Amino acid sequence: MEPLRHDDPPRTGPHITLARLDADSEQAVPARRFIARSADGDHTFLACLPRTDADPTRWAIEAEGARRLSIRGFLPVGEVGGTADLPWCTAPYVPALPLPAALRAHGGPLPEPFVRALGATLAQTLATAHAHGVTHAGLSPAAVLLTTEGPRLSCFGAVRAAAPDGEARSGLPGLDSGSLAPEQAAGGRPRPLGDVYALGAVLAYAATGHTVPERDELPSFIRELIAACLSRDPERRPQAHQVLTRLESAASTAAHQATVLDTAAPIPLPASMVAALARQSAQVLAAELPVPAPLD
Repeated sequence: MEPLRHDDPPRTGPHITLARLDADSEQAVPARRFIARSADGDHTFLACLPRTDADPTRWAIEAEGARRLSIRGFLPVGEVGGTADLPWCTAPYVPALPLPAALRAHGGPLPEPFVRALGATLAQTLATAHAHGVTHAGLSPAAVLLTTEGPRLSCFGAVRAAAPDGEARSGLPGLDSGSLAPEQAAGGRPRPLGDVYALGAVLAYAATGHTVPERDELPSFIRELIAACLSRDPERRPQAHQVLTRLESAASTAAHQATVLDTAAPIPLPASMVAALARQSAQVLAAELPVPAPLD
């Protein structure tokens, strides 16, 4: 949670903007994300608007697509509104840390058990989406929101919104180059195996702090799996359900964990993240709505 900048919108539709979710240093976030509150003060939202350098029409199409989805683990978009030039969408607010903020709160790469559990939960979410014919097409570290209720995938359709199929997407603002599958960077249609590439980049980031680390930087427990996910050839990558199986199998035989991961249960968060979420919650509760200007 960060203070508003002078050029941030004071409102998202009828809602009053309280704070930014992302730090200014996060460049590869495909949307502007804010914490907002209803004018009556009774409801709080995570509000999203397109970047100022984005195509608002394409962004609005993906926002509406996200609203129509009902997939466990995806950020549940409840409202889509605005104008053709400035669309917006909202989701119910729960205290949430984007993955980069979680690493800052923890002081570096995340513990092995957490990375395993995070990978299994995200793989389960993607496997469910792919079974329903849905490609997320926006997975990156910034798209992963960590909450006490489990991870939520935001930034749905960011790759599709950035440029139409057939146009190169490499280097476009808002896209994390380390999480962008080569075939999507070249303009290919986003497909499920592109999500798997992005999942590998997210897990690499969680384990090392980089989406494209050297192979030797990766912890041994996940090195081979990440290398498979990050294959430049889509056909050499595992399917999302295979990633889940491999993570569950590894967890069930690990010396410190005797049972298969329960991907239906919330992931136990490290104490550093729990403290950061508690601070964010307290700041949101304490935030006061701006006093309306007096009528003439």
